[in-house]
Amino acid sequence: MAAGMSANDAAAARLVALLDERGWRLACAESCTGGMIAAAITDIAGASAVFERGFVTYGNEAKSELLGVPPAVIERHGAVSRQVALLMAQGALARSRADIAVSATGIAGPGGATEGKPVGLVHIAAAHRDGRRVHRELRLGDIGRAQVRELSVAEALALAGELAA
Repeated sequence: MAAGMSANDAAAARLVALLDERGWRLACAESCTGGMIAAAITDIAGASAVFERGFVTYGNEAKSELLGVPPAVIERHGAVSRQVALLMAQGALARSRADIAVSATGIAGPGGATEGKPVGLVHIAAAHRDGRRVHRELRLGDIGRAQVRELSVAEALALAGELAA
């Protein structure tokens, strides 16, 4: 890792290089990370060759309007769920020219927890145009809002990298 480069910077640089090597483009659909995944990618020189677009869909209406996540799915499973994360990634693919999309939805805290959905619960998903889908559930605990968001970005970059590999 280059001096002054964070782990997320290094992961974003690896992902940008991998996507560039493949000639693929990336889209992001973000809720709890609020654009941090897109920022991590676009902080890397050369990102314009691979970053197609980003959607920050913090509210449920935005998830439905911008990404096509059915309100009934959000109502049934909650915005912080495997189902919604996968639909967010698929929606970003459908509404972009990207080859891969990655999404994040979670509870960064300090509030927002509900029964069965504690602070630190994050769902990350990635989808490829060829139909492959991957999902990870993180249970980070109440480690602080900034740390939940940083670790969520790290996992999103890693998951997109795995799908691109």
